[in-house]
Amino acid sequence: MQMIRPRRLRTSDTLRRMVRETRISPDSLIWPIFIKEGTGIYEEIPSLPGQYHYSPDMICHMVERARAHGVSRVLLFGLPNEKDACGSGAWKEDGIVQQGIRRIREMAPELYIVTDVCMCEYTAHGHCGILCGHDVDNDETLEVLAKTALSHAQAGADMVAPSDMMDGRIGRIREVLDAHGFQNVPIMSYAAKYASSFYGPFRDAAGSAPAFGDRRSYQMDPHNSREAMRECALDVQEGADILMVKPALSYLDLIYQARQQFDLPVAAYSVSGEYAMIKAAAQAGLIDEHGVMCESAVSIFRAGADILITYYACELADAIKKGEIG
Repeated sequence: MQMIRPRRLRTSDTLRRMVRETRISPDSLIWPIFIKEGTGIYEEIPSLPGQYHYSPDMICHMVERARAHGVSRVLLFGLPNEKDACGSGAWKEDGIVQQGIRRIREMAPELYIVTDVCMCEYTAHGHCGILCGHDVDNDETLEVLAKTALSHAQAGADMVAPSDMMDGRIGRIREVLDAHGFQNVPIMSYAAKYASSFYGPFRDAAGSAPAFGDRRSYQMDPHNSREAMRECALDVQEGADILMVKPALSYLDLIYQARQQFDLPVAAYSVSGEYAMIKAAAQAGLIDEHGVMCESAVSIFRAGADILITYYACELADAIKKGEIG
């Protein structure tokens, strides 16, 4: 029997790159950005080394970095100074995300702006909606989510991304956006967002930890995968344009399933805990940070993601341009 030699296609870098099954572009990367109310704020986030809080007047630092690395898509999160029971700062015309959108539009019209639509950063209790007692009132929350998405679109957002996991939110947001002339603003749904332990550094960075209880009544149980596909199917029916799986690395099977079952683009969010673990292990001398960063990203795209939301967006864009990944 003739020996089969798969190694023939691994004999040079040029050949390996030619036969790659998974290809990555800087165009597939989205960089999460934290905008904080105030002035003169350009502060590194302790739980996310290399990431910063920016006040609107200091967004120039983010823009310069994005341009330098060829990153052209950002996902905005807002940190208001004041919070209340209903999170009213989320949909204010001069809210912190709205200020950030307008400032980026002035400085860098080429940047594509996606906005997180949720209430947890704006409510005094830290939950992702309006409370009825100690429970989140799903249907009342839909109205404030829709108002928030509309205010982002009116401020100039290119895309909105609801992350709350309320039932029916995609349909209600789509209805309100369309009614106000924003039919062309896409919705990237956090379709399969799990109640994960990987969110800790983000909650520190965004000041969004719940004051009591947890979010397991609305975010998904990590044990369930069929339920995730049901959530995706419902969001497709309601008008989602992109489906997201969050977190990414521990949920590669869900990314794969979403890719197989749905024709929409699939995004994955490599969350704060994933980023912080790589940073901490590298700082301790246990891993090669650059290599692990690249390999982790490849695994997410190999599973089926079309879009990667990552705090390593700038570094990955550089690695792609240098031919180290992609």
